[in-house]
Amino acid sequence: MDATAQRRELRQRLAERRRTLSPPERMAAAQGLRRSLEQLPEYHTDLRVAGYWATNGELPLNLAIPPLATRGQQFMLPVVGEGTRLRFAPWQAGEDVQPNRYGIPEPVAPAELFEPFQLDLVLLPLLAFDRRGHRLGYGGGYYDRSFAFLKDQVRPTEPLLVGIGYAFQELPEIDEAAWDVPLDYIATDQELIDCHAAGQDGEGDARA
Repeated sequence: MDATAQRRELRQRLAERRRTLSPPERMAAAQGLRRSLEQLPEYHTDLRVAGYWATNGELPLNLAIPPLATRGQQFMLPVVGEGTRLRFAPWQAGEDVQPNRYGIPEPVAPAELFEPFQLDLVLLPLLAFDRRGHRLGYGGGYYDRSFAFLKDQVRPTEPLLVGIGYAFQELPEIDEAAWDVPLDYIATDQELIDCHAAGQDGEGDARA
């Protein structure tokens, strides 16, 4: 089996495991994720925070989003649009969304769209990850194209990229492709992982 086929099979297997989680398991994971994010200083202070609308078993952000508005931070959702890169629209609970061409809800007729470089903190969904910040996405390449400019910068910088996933999605190692943009942190339902520290010493465990 070639590398492409292996990645496809792995995506299918991990996505299926996510979908089989029960509602109580998802709620417990959402609570754990909020505790992990609370260990990240930028989560408390960054003004423009992009996230995602959880679909297909992704770890939900429903408990991580409300504190942002309380602190005066702005939450945004990705908008696919017609191009090959993402832009981001402000969104608050209760505002209308509509499915994009992939069936993922996004804000309806946003009054303003922000470019990736205008963000401070990005929470992006993962299918799989390793502690060095390498990720297995969905194969579309939207995040890698959108944040490709970070590959030319000293990391960490803004926006800070934080992958979101269940602890069971961790793999020992994911081969890095030339176009991959590594993550700065990974927040799971169990811990916050500093990927830069992991790259230096192989640990990177900021367990509470």
